[in-house]
Amino acid sequence: MDGSNINVTGEELRQFIERAELIDAQVAELKVLRKEIFAEAKGRGYMTRPIRSIIKERAENPDDRAEAEAVLELYRSALGMA
Repeated sequence: MDGSNINVTGEELRQFIERAELIDAQVAELKVLRKEIFAEAKGRGYMTRPIRSIIKERAENPDDRAEAEAVLELYRSALGMA
């Protein structure tokens, strides 16, 4: 699309930009809050790396995770790490 068929109005364009900027600000705020959560967990003696792994794992599709774990176990076995 070359943009030649688009009717550009300053107000509409400004609204798109301001909405995107608002989302960017919210994302930045959420990142700060997330960082604070991990700092609190670390302060209470928890290791944050395993917590991050669990969060990632919980977000995955269970079937995909099971397949990846099976392949990982197969590779470990082949290397004598099982």
